Amino acid sequence: MKSLEIAVLGGGNGSYAAAVDLTEKGHEVRLWRRDAEAFQEVLAKQQIILKDHNGSRVVSLSLASTDIKEVIQGAKLIVIPLPAFAQQALAKQLAPVLEDGQVLFLPPGTFGSFLMAKVLGEEGCKAKVSFAETGTLPYLARKYDEQSVSISGRATRLPTGVFPSNQSDDALEILKIAFPAIEPIQDALDGALMNAGSIIHPPLILMNAGPIEHFDRWDIHNEGTQPSIRNVHKVLDEERVRVREALGYLAPHFPLDDHYNVEGEEWMYGNGAHDKLVDGKDWFEPLNLNKHRYMREDIACGLAFLVSLGEWLGVPVPTAAGLLQIASAVIGEDLRTTGRTLENLNLASKTKEELKEILNKGLHHYEVS
Repeated sequence: MKSLEIAVLGGGNGSYAAAVDLTEKGHEVRLWRRDAEAFQEVLAKQQIILKDHNGSRVVSLSLASTDIKEVIQGAKLIVIPLPAFAQQALAKQLAPVLEDGQVLFLPPGTFGSFLMAKVLGEEGCKAKVSFAETGTLPYLARKYDEQSVSISGRATRLPTGVFPSNQSDDALEILKIAFPAIEPIQDALDGALMNAGSIIHPPLILMNAGPIEHFDRWDIHNEGTQPSIRNVHKVLDEERVRVREALGYLAPHFPLDDHYNVEGEEWMYGNGAHDKLVDGKDWFEPLNLNKHRYMREDIACGLAFLVSLGEWLGVPVPTAAGLLQIASAVIGEDLRTTGRTLENLNLASKTKEELKEILNKGLHHYEVS
């Protein structure tokens, strides 16, 4: 197997999982994290403890560092499993250290490929890089603490689009070495509209808001996933698919029903993934409705983006819009105004044809600032 130099950025579940999994696959992996205090044990030992179906073991990294230039330098692939709300600030840090030919992978992206490319341009970055984004993390993972991670599942299908899409062949060739489950799709917006979190999590946290705030423990993926909530999931996902179709994106759309069904079309984590998820002990986590990434990423970024796209296209998305309005009321912030929208990305004035041209050729062909 061909080996890559890979930089993994971040200190969350997905970043730790990527660092250890890609290391065990034979790649040279360097891990960067901004928070030196939380990263202290990993920095000292240059190791992370991994637990999965094969047991528990120590994985030694090529490098763990808080120096972003040291981690980025020479890496062919840069894996960024950070929340969408961190992408803008990270792009500013990356601007002076990126190199020609690097591929930045956002799993998932929430159209962060466009946002980060825009910020890099504003920061004067001259490196010729490409972005790719997919619909979910490559791993079902949870950190026990700041020096260990548990991986309970790995993605079997990763629909992935590249920005700009005219660089797809080269970018996907690199990506498939690290993530063989990648399936090429049209472009980065195609990838953004595969984002499962923006469909799964808004109904789960908003329709379970009372139990979340009342009980000391409430698992939204287990007792919180009841038939009434699944009905909302289904309608919300149908709105996502209608938006995709209005943009000319073709099946497979990876409908959320396939995540819950034991049989039928294989979803991103394989058949029966939901049952495996709730059977494990890793998936419960406490929720602060104001701060949690399900609100700040999946609703403020993902759901707001879907609503703005639907309105721009003239495609009704009443369930998405209603959930976004309820979320805004819950946290006291108008997320349709402040969230990740076509308006805030300076794309609302573009035609569909102009947007497709930007997706294909990149930002330097159009003024979007």
